[in-house]
Amino acid sequence: MADMSDPRPAEGCKPDANSDATARRLFDERPRLVGHAQALLDSFRRLLGRELTARSGDALEDALALYRAPFVALSHGTEADPVLNFGNGAALALWERDFEAFTRIPSRLTAEPMLREERDRALGLVAAQGYIDDYSGVRISAGGRRFRIARAIVWNVCDAQGRPLGQAAAFDRWDFLDP
Repeated sequence: MADMSDPRPAEGCKPDANSDATARRLFDERPRLVGHAQALLDSFRRLLGRELTARSGDALEDALALYRAPFVALSHGTEADPVLNFGNGAALALWERDFEAFTRIPSRLTAEPMLREERDRALGLVAAQGYIDDYSGVRISAGGRRFRIARAIVWNVCDAQGRPLGQAAAFDRWDFLDP
């Protein structure tokens, strides 16, 4: 997979021009989300031995950098039917949703019904191995746009004590499919 800290914008996804103000407001209104972003970043580093994005040492700045990253990053929780609990600006743009709407979606609904079994198998592998770095699949946006993601990294997210918080994914490759 391409270096996730590459500053070039991902093709086909341009976060809104107000993404900095949007990100700051998002983290100001949800201070616990800063800790969640740290858990995503820390878990990635622990499992893959490298950073997902450049780190500053300041939790809020690191969370903002993840939100503004030119690649898609998202996560879901540990519920029986896991619900999305984070999406960065690129994820929100790709799925055509705002943060509130995005974080109410059971993550299984991001995949088409016929492809959910394949997705479940991949998440089972992640649960057993800690991460995978070659996930591909078809997803669908709120507006009905279908897209194929490629070479996604999917990893388990844990808190500092090792308690499971869910799973996350990051990718910078996708292609929109014909209607």
